[in-house]
Amino acid sequence: MKPAAFAYHRPASVDEAVDMLADGQAKVLAGGQSLIPLMSMRLAAPASLVDINHINGLADIVVTETSVRIGALTRHRALELDDGAFAANPLLRRAVSHVAHATIRNRGTTVGSLVHADPAAEMPAVLALLDGTVRAVNKSGERSIIAADFFAGPMESALAPDELAVSATFANPPTGAGSSWVELSRRQGDYAMVGVGAVVVLDPSGHVSSARVALISVGPTPEVVDVSAACAGASYDRVDWTDAGDLVESRIDPEGDIHATAEYRRHLAITLSRRALAAALADSAARVAA
Repeated sequence: MKPAAFAYHRPASVDEAVDMLADGQAKVLAGGQSLIPLMSMRLAAPASLVDINHINGLADIVVTETSVRIGALTRHRALELDDGAFAANPLLRRAVSHVAHATIRNRGTTVGSLVHADPAAEMPAVLALLDGTVRAVNKSGERSIIAADFFAGPMESALAPDELAVSATFANPPTGAGSSWVELSRRQGDYAMVGVGAVVVLDPSGHVSSARVALISVGPTPEVVDVSAACAGASYDRVDWTDAGDLVESRIDPEGDIHATAEYRRHLAITLSRRALAAALADSAARVAA
């Protein structure tokens, strides 16, 4: 199928872009890896597209001691290959390398994935796990939306129709933190039946001070679970993640579909959470020892 007819706009600045979005009838075109297929299948039919690819300054990756900030035009692949971002926040590379296929990562944008709010997508879960924010602008001004408020439902974000998401900021894990991302899909590059990101923090003495996971494909939005109660105070070489898996199970209510039954997704969520936590713990131990 072909998209329904639409008007095409190519602003040269953010101000021009938000002017074009003011009527709430337009969609933003950045990477287009999600939007264009939806339009082609007539699942989306915006009156116009606002192509932001010619706006300067929206593809930057800014690394600080506390965060990694990416612009609306930062491609998944650019984030994946950025050594500064990896050094400051390794989970970004570990998760984004699982996004679809390399060809799609070359064009798709991370901020676009956040706005798309697919409950099976990796980067929304990473934003939620790292307590990130999205900066949005419209004609009235700008606001910063925390991840806990940004994902409203499946394919639904808190971004208003007249707003442009110009950047996303991922908070860097604290000193002594380790991270991991694991997922299982039917084929490499497919959406994950379940995916889990984990961050585990060890104190200088080698005991667990906190542990959290974020899961995809088990609910309408990314599910963040603090499992610290199951392991806090344990020595890194004596941690048993059984209770952490039980905590995860108590927080999720997956649904079945053509790819996996609800019960299988539940089993995967528990198993992969324990696996992700163990990998993050090993990463943390290596960092504390270094």
